[in-house]
Amino acid sequence: MFLLSQKPSIADHYLAELRDVNGQKDRMRFRRNMERVGELLAYELSKTLTFKTEKVQTPLGQASSRSLLQPVVLATILRAGLPFHQGFLSIFDRADNAFIGAYRGHHINAEEEFTVEMDYITSPDLTGKILILIDPMLATGRSMEKVYHALLRFGIPSQTHIASVIASPEGVDYLQKRIPHCRLWLGAIDQKLNEQYYIVPGLGDAGDLAYGEK
Repeated sequence: MFLLSQKPSIADHYLAELRDVNGQKDRMRFRRNMERVGELLAYELSKTLTFKTEKVQTPLGQASSRSLLQPVVLATILRAGLPFHQGFLSIFDRADNAFIGAYRGHHINAEEEFTVEMDYITSPDLTGKILILIDPMLATGRSMEKVYHALLRFGIPSQTHIASVIASPEGVDYLQKRIPHCRLWLGAIDQKLNEQYYIVPGLGDAGDLAYGEK
């Protein structure tokens, strides 16, 4: 697991602005800070990937260079994930993309607190590719797990990464147990989930803050 806030950096400033109730009134800045955190996490993630060496022709000769060995697919949960996704797409600018409509449904019982509804999914072939699942808030982890298994019908990726801006300890623990081969890339891990299964202190509803209330 990689944690962006583990060492002091400009990311801390972006995360502070994302959380600030006064700063959240500026939707454009909120979306841009989501993108910035996505760019930083994507860059760190890129350091773990495999590259091939090749020659690039310049006007004056040839230069030794590196390029990604395997193609990348960025999979985003709508709608809250779009600005965060854009940050990843700015770094992996040749990536294919998958989009999923997933959201919390009605409550069931004490053991299964709510259903995870999924009414839309589109994806390229994932066979042998690097899959990066992107959602700004990792709360219970159940939506991410359901999305991951739904995407497998498009092929088995060579490796899978999960990226979130803010996570709960419960969500991290859930995914590490349910999808142990996936590596987590996080901006920060907060204190807990509350009774409604929202992250505390968190930042609120990322989709509403980016695009307006539903």
